[in-house]
Amino acid sequence: MRWIAISLCWLMPLGLYGGTRLFVEPLATRDRADRLRDALVAELRKSSAISLVARASDAEAILGGGGEIWVQGYRSLNPRSGTLPDRGTPVYKGYLSVELKDPAGETIWSYLVTPGADSGDIAKDLARRIAKAVEEAIQQPRTLAPRNPPPAPSIVLKGAGATFPYPVYQKWFLNFRQQNPKTEIEYEAVGSQEGMRRLLASQVDFGASDDPAALHELAPESESRYLFFPSVVGAVVPIVNLPGFGGDIVFTPEALAGIYLGKIRKWNDPVLARANKGAHLPNLDIVVVHRSDGSGTSYAWTDYLSRVSSEWKAEVGSGLTAKWPVGRGAAGNDGVAKYVKEVGGSIGYVEYIYALQNHLSYGAVRNRNGEAVAASLESLAAAVKEPVEMGEDLKVSIVNAPGRGAYPIASFTWLVVPAHMESGAKREAFCEFLRWMLGTGQNRAAALGYLPLPKDLVRRELEAIGRIR
Repeated sequence: MRWIAISLCWLMPLGLYGGTRLFVEPLATRDRADRLRDALVAELRKSSAISLVARASDAEAILGGGGEIWVQGYRSLNPRSGTLPDRGTPVYKGYLSVELKDPAGETIWSYLVTPGADSGDIAKDLARRIAKAVEEAIQQPRTLAPRNPPPAPSIVLKGAGATFPYPVYQKWFLNFRQQNPKTEIEYEAVGSQEGMRRLLASQVDFGASDDPAALHELAPESESRYLFFPSVVGAVVPIVNLPGFGGDIVFTPEALAGIYLGKIRKWNDPVLARANKGAHLPNLDIVVVHRSDGSGTSYAWTDYLSRVSSEWKAEVGSGLTAKWPVGRGAAGNDGVAKYVKEVGGSIGYVEYIYALQNHLSYGAVRNRNGEAVAASLESLAAAVKEPVEMGEDLKVSIVNAPGRGAYPIASFTWLVVPAHMESGAKREAFCEFLRWMLGTGQNRAAALGYLPLPKDLVRRELEAIGRIR
């Protein structure tokens, strides 16, 4: 079995004659990103599969989204002098995120790209990458996701848990409410561990966790009473704040384990220098930042370290919480991102989109093939490309996955629901949301940096919905 990582939602190619009629909306951009729409339009004009139109009313498909470009640092004009924060050539970073919608406003595909290494014109590079993805998507056959009528009663579903998938959950719950006005979903991003505690105490209708063993760690005797539904694939990235360093840093498993064990304390340590030959890493103390709350993001991070470092596995292990050998704690992905952004010399770990939204540098990580791979939708797709053994409970770890180009700190994230829900109305409402999430919702995940689920897994989850009684 081979998993197709990016699912598209088409029934037949649009625009059989002269290419698909496409309207490009004004993009939501900041600062230096005002050129993105012009660059994107210029790239799309090169495609024979696309015919750009001036009005949305004339279009078969509508492309919208947004992006940002920022200065990550400065590359010194004199390589021997190292780098200074206010001199040399600026190094730009950024991203471009888009959604493709039908004339009724329904999202049928989405994507996010970041620039390639040493991109010259970053706006043009981002535009070229998105245009290529749009051209490929627009030529795929379309399949409309089945729609069931919303439940009759007015229902409020309450959930709590992981911050890792919060950006996509926030969007999903809002979009679902728009299409199913009689059902509202409230969600608190309080961390996986607290979410599971609230679920066990019946304070919420569902929980969310990035750790498939979250319930087992808290209440092993209760685990069989709950079902796990993977929602998307995400990446945990090492974020850094290195004043005066404008390059992209590479981490080996040895380096990450050494830093979090407290054995590598300087940014110019020989272990880091060997992995970043030619880079002028600063002689600066490393400030380690980790989650202070019980976190599925911490689970993915410590699960990875346990798989690549026998010393970490023996001394610390993996879990929602850890006995951190060194470091300072911060609550939530947003708390870690904020801390690292403010403190020079710091390193932390967050979900991919948090790094982009906070304009933070994130390192590439050396995978099992010996490749230095940065997080992206493409490298996440490579991480789930090979068959993964997954039991009926739909739980599995995909960190340190094999395969060329695979990003090694990738993870599913799960919605957790009681197998028996006493309220029939809530049960029907939640099952309706799960069907929507596994269909329409998947089309909206990539724009926020999450990979849609493999098709075979979606099929298994649709079948598993029937186990909710």
